[in-house]
Amino acid sequence: MLTDSDIERWLREDVGHHDVTNDVPGETTGRLVAKEAGVVAGLDAAAAVFDYLDVAVTERADDGTLIEPGDVVLRVEGPAQAVLRGERVAVNITGHAAGIATKTDAAVAAAREVDEDVRIAATRKTTPGLRGVEKRAVVAAGGDTHRLDLSHMVMVKDNHVAEMGLEGAIEHFRERASFATQLDVEVEESADAPLAAEAGADIVLLDNMTPEETREAVDLVAESDADALTEASGGITVETVPDYAATGVDVLSMGSLTHSAPTLDLSFRTG
Repeated sequence: MLTDSDIERWLREDVGHHDVTNDVPGETTGRLVAKEAGVVAGLDAAAAVFDYLDVAVTERADDGTLIEPGDVVLRVEGPAQAVLRGERVAVNITGHAAGIATKTDAAVAAAREVDEDVRIAATRKTTPGLRGVEKRAVVAAGGDTHRLDLSHMVMVKDNHVAEMGLEGAIEHFRERASFATQLDVEVEESADAPLAAEAGADIVLLDNMTPEETREAVDLVAESDADALTEASGGITVETVPDYAATGVDVLSMGSLTHSAPTLDLSFRTG
């Protein structure tokens, strides 16, 4: 959850100790304008920045809205100095979040052309301090947050398997996790997918497999006696989403949604 201390830290970083640039008298209005098409997100955070500075938000678009160049996504009014102090932080955070939402929207659209049911999910590859903003941007565009932090799900990874073996690792964490906590078990070979499912995995993560290997693993899990979801992850791009969506996998997890999304170009204008 975004807090006042987060906003204060953002503003202090930008304003510094002696802000002459924004020493402007009087009242003014401001508007945040799209310079390119995309999906807007991050406006909750932008509005919170202006609210912290006692600048009134008079109009704002809903996160997840498709926007075109020239569209106004946020309007504010208040003391000119406060408006100008908030504008760069608001533009940066909204542009970053909107870039994530726009990339997520493209991935979701690519998947839906092949399979209406496959989910596009984010990962924990987020910017420290901005996970909430970034995960909400993914959701605004129709994506899934995946786990928000380490407490939301147990992920049994290759290091765990190396230490305890596949079945041993699953048993170890199943004994320690709450009944409400799912186990997502990573496998690197198609043949291991049904073994993980039958050993008690709620989700079998097919790591760094080709679409062909992914399809094979999905089929093997389906043929097993287990009831587990399948998740593909590792180097999946918007361009390769259709290939993976066609495998029958339930979830496509993409770190690039948050760690490699370009910023959407926005501009802040006053007066």
